[in-house]
Amino acid sequence: METIRLSNLAIGYRQKGNTKTVATGINATINGGELTCLIGANGTGKSTLLRTLSAFLPKLGGTITINGKEISSFTNKQLAKTIGVVLTGRPDVQNITVTELVGLGRSPYTGFWGTLNANDKAVVQQALTMTGISHLAERMVQTLSDGERQKAMIAKALAQQTPVIFLDEPTAFLDYPSKVEMMQLLQRLSRETGKTIFLSTHDLEIALQIADCLWLMDKDKGICVGTPVELAAAGTLSNFINREGINFNPATRTIQITELSVER
Repeated sequence: METIRLSNLAIGYRQKGNTKTVATGINATINGGELTCLIGANGTGKSTLLRTLSAFLPKLGGTITINGKEISSFTNKQLAKTIGVVLTGRPDVQNITVTELVGLGRSPYTGFWGTLNANDKAVVQQALTMTGISHLAERMVQTLSDGERQKAMIAKALAQQTPVIFLDEPTAFLDYPSKVEMMQLLQRLSRETGKTIFLSTHDLEIALQIADCLWLMDKDKGICVGTPVELAAAGTLSNFINREGINFNPATRTIQITELSVER
């Protein structure tokens, strides 16, 4: 079911008093209950797009609608109850437990003092269970591994009870098995909760195996949207990946590295 629609969207940012346009004419939709991955080369505007969708940056033109409502018409409180965001950087928090960190996701509902009632505490416990970190509930955040910390941040977003969750490079600091586990967790959460989960990633091979939908962002061609199978069959992924020594296999959706020829 469609949750987010982008129509003729233009994105960019202000730099030294000037507006830098990154991409224009973006038309795409994101569905609930699916894991959608944003991929593309560095410098194509992935971070700018994600920050614009998260309302951290104003759009330069076009529309972004979430459940039929234009994003610019949301109040800050409405946004906090609609969009949860998990950023790349490690959380700058010390001396609080995992439960307390996840509890911060309830701030849109708890008012000025941030006191959790019985329902809030139940939501926090559910978020810990859904991410598989109930056993870490009383651990101090600074003692967690990168993977455990990222799961805690996802649990915090779940506790926020938003229909939409955006993640910026959620696997950036993880070893390979943990990257796969994280993407599998996000895929499972999208299916179990029906939430719209949209993330940017450089872990292309994992995204090709796990994502329900891919957005391939290109400076010249804009955004190509489709399932991994569709983009593979259309040659879109081959055009993006293939270069000397690197070949994409559309049948297996894997990347093969070949030995470069050396002139003697």
